[in-house]
Amino acid sequence: MIRVLLADDEELIREAIAALLGLEADIEVVAQAGDGRAALDAARAHRPDVAVVDLEMPPPGGIALAAELGRAFPACAVVILTGHGRPGHLRHALAAGARGFLAKGAPGGALADVIRRVHSGARYVDPALAADALTLPPCPLTPRELETLRLAEYGTPVAVIARRTHLAAGTVRNHLAASVQKLGASDRAEAVRIAREAGWL
Repeated sequence: MIRVLLADDEELIREAIAALLGLEADIEVVAQAGDGRAALDAARAHRPDVAVVDLEMPPPGGIALAAELGRAFPACAVVILTGHGRPGHLRHALAAGARGFLAKGAPGGALADVIRRVHSGARYVDPALAADALTLPPCPLTPRELETLRLAEYGTPVAVIARRTHLAAGTVRNHLAASVQKLGASDRAEAVRIAREAGWL
């Protein structure tokens, strides 16, 4: 029996997935969680073989949760479900240790098959996302430019970003200006949006 933890902040979706998996003779949903913290607690309590986690949910989100589960429970394979995955998300998920990446729009029996695959040590990536990831251009920003852009995401003042990065305010402004220019954006907010959609942030 493959013991599964489900983590998704949308209760209706989580319950529907649990009901579908309940029809499988070799899969048992041993715990459910509505956010990343509850998922970690459930993993400690139930020691699942596979964790099926939503990409976007209350912290830690699916990718951060995959990394934490990998550190704390290396025997637990992680499958990330997404309603709107982007190629950059796929790269981050695999780098975080996820063994499966599946769109929520996949056929009903697909998740059970993916759970079996990752439990046996294999990997599974949604073919459409895999094809997109192969054609995604590399990130044009330097690590410092990405760092300052990430900190600027919520309108953080340059002075605050400078303190956090131990850079001069002028250097921060230069990094942000370079990011805007390289991404062909009109301002910082658009640069953040472009980088976020590409999965670089």
